[in-house]
Amino acid sequence: MPTLNKDTTLCISLAGRPSNLGTRFHNFLYAELGIDFIYKAFTTDDIEGAVRGIRALGIRGASISMPFKEAVIPLVDELEPSAAAIQSVNTIVNTNGRLVAANTDYEAIAELIAANQLDPAASVLVRGSGGMAKAVVAAFRDAGFTDVTVWARNAISGQELAAHSGFGWRSSDPHPGAQIIVNVTPLGMTGDTEEVLAFSAPLIAAASVVFDVVAFPADTPLIRAARAAGKRVISGAEVHAQQAARQFERYTGVTITADQVARAAAFSRAE
Repeated sequence: MPTLNKDTTLCISLAGRPSNLGTRFHNFLYAELGIDFIYKAFTTDDIEGAVRGIRALGIRGASISMPFKEAVIPLVDELEPSAAAIQSVNTIVNTNGRLVAANTDYEAIAELIAANQLDPAASVLVRGSGGMAKAVVAAFRDAGFTDVTVWARNAISGQELAAHSGFGWRSSDPHPGAQIIVNVTPLGMTGDTEEVLAFSAPLIAAASVVFDVVAFPADTPLIRAARAAGKRVISGAEVHAQQAARQFERYTGVTITADQVARAAAFSRAE
């Protein structure tokens, strides 16, 4: 990897709960490919100041996580269709002071729906209504799914999310029956004090596919329970790897292979 110098390009992440996943993923590829970039994770209590800093300091790219995915929208110059369609941002690219925002979470989920050949005729239950839930619901909608229910206790965000795509919403515990269940809440994330399942055992038993977008750990309580029940699983680790790869390509202009993505993802999770 090139020695850190005055010309090294900086990319960052902005998150309420920063982790080393993105830092290790991107820096692994910079080193392997000999790219004069460096990546650093940050948190902030001043998102407007942070975005002004991206522009003013010439920071090339920023990964945006909760709780900033919607707050950055009025602070950028342009939204790509992936972000505009769902009004949620997870990526900012700075080109000569012009900030363009995208949502590679949406792109990653769409890729995984296609790669796993999920049947658009299947019923889907999505738990959650935050920024990532917007990406998940939109990806299923755009893949041709019509029987989708948003399960969210927040009536305002839950109903808005469901109505935007013409889907149903519920706040109370659903009855088993959904063929694809998707957790888009923090339940199961590293740092939680209890191993709470996002879906009950009967909901897992009734499903054919269990999808958990929690990125760390890869084997969340939900993923472990689904595997034990013999279900097909799609993990948040897969989502993170695919969305980070799309970010990497936007920041650097370098296209990476599936093997490089897999090795960077493995490195990002190594102890």
